Amino acid sequence: MHHTTAMLIELGAIILALGLLGRLAGRVGFSPIPLYLLAGLAFGQGGILPLRASEGFVATGAEIGVILLLLLLGLEYSATELVTNLKTQYPSGAVDFVLNAAPGAALALILGWGPVAAAALAGVTWISSSGVIAKVLGDLGRLGNRETPVVLGILVLEDLSMAVYLPILTTVLAGVSLAGGAVTLLIALGTVGIVLYMALRHGRLISRAVSSDNPELLLLVVLGLTLVVAGVAQHLQVSAAVGAFLVGIALSGEVAEGASSILTPLRDLFAAVFFVFFGLHTDPADIPPVLLPALALAAVTALTKIATGYWAARRAGIPAKGRWRAGGTLVARGEFSIVIAGLAVGVEPRIGPLATAYVLILVVLGPLAARWTEPLARRVTRRGDHRAPAPTGEPAAVAEPVEPVEPVHATG
Repeated sequence: MHHTTAMLIELGAIILALGLLGRLAGRVGFSPIPLYLLAGLAFGQGGILPLRASEGFVATGAEIGVILLLLLLGLEYSATELVTNLKTQYPSGAVDFVLNAAPGAALALILGWGPVAAAALAGVTWISSSGVIAKVLGDLGRLGNRETPVVLGILVLEDLSMAVYLPILTTVLAGVSLAGGAVTLLIALGTVGIVLYMALRHGRLISRAVSSDNPELLLLVVLGLTLVVAGVAQHLQVSAAVGAFLVGIALSGEVAEGASSILTPLRDLFAAVFFVFFGLHTDPADIPPVLLPALALAAVTALTKIATGYWAARRAGIPAKGRWRAGGTLVARGEFSIVIAGLAVGVEPRIGPLATAYVLILVVLGPLAARWTEPLARRVTRRGDHRAPAPTGEPAAVAEPVEPVEPVHATG
């Protein structure tokens, strides 16, 4: 069969399957992300029926999916809101790093992999998946919730931290001189600083230049600008996702609203492709040998992420329900974890299968945790209140009024 013909058939089958899985997930009130991942696992390397002809297109589509997810997130907030968020959330970022990087580093040292592998596995367990979480927030209609800026503040701090962490890790893995690593780090930080400055000082001018009453022209200009900035950011050792997010931050007003409505269907398509691509490049045969340590690490770091989100939301004055929602939303790991593990495979080959199993577990558990952490915490709290006896000789405490449910504004 001709290569182009095979590619079209495979792509059509993939997209059709995604549509059917999405409909199934919608009917049962479930996020489609785990189903997309399992479909990729079934038809990837070592799966039931490996897909080869469409591999290149799917890989490119996956990159575009992450970029569009972060662009649409950026369009929800202005540059001023971003800077305010970063100023108020940096203590939460520090807590996030300590709680979630430590388990990965500790496991690598316990397994005898050495300090370099420990630094890499620390990054794998530290960074939440901005792509998965962006999709989950949209699916659950939580973009307008009070705790969402707290979640996004932590994600942005993590993504910006990658501009520092990845060059350092690459330098350590490659054994590059301290001077060479310092130059790479300065370039990365300078790039982020310039883009932030442009977004803050000249965001209105950028929005005017991009603005168009023609939806087709607006789509082409915004998408083209985003891909160019993402590509340049990647070349300068800054995450393409960070570049796309900052483009979204730079656009405001009617331009942001128009671009969001036009790009949302495109984002949904390529985001689904990203999750399938992740599963396609995982060999099921590599997972069983590392499943137990991966499960243990996933359990520990799921709890530490929930604790991180709860603490950060409490610090921001969010009510109890929002605190648990924030914690559950942060559980998923994804694209950055795989990138970090890929860099470290040359130094410690065993880190690849472990990281893959770990991310697969949490990328499936993440949407479930986002949905069910708060209801489960509420049930446990109520049972504890009912079981706790009143002190002898004192009247039972009067139950506190039930916290009103916060309105949810779906923007996707």
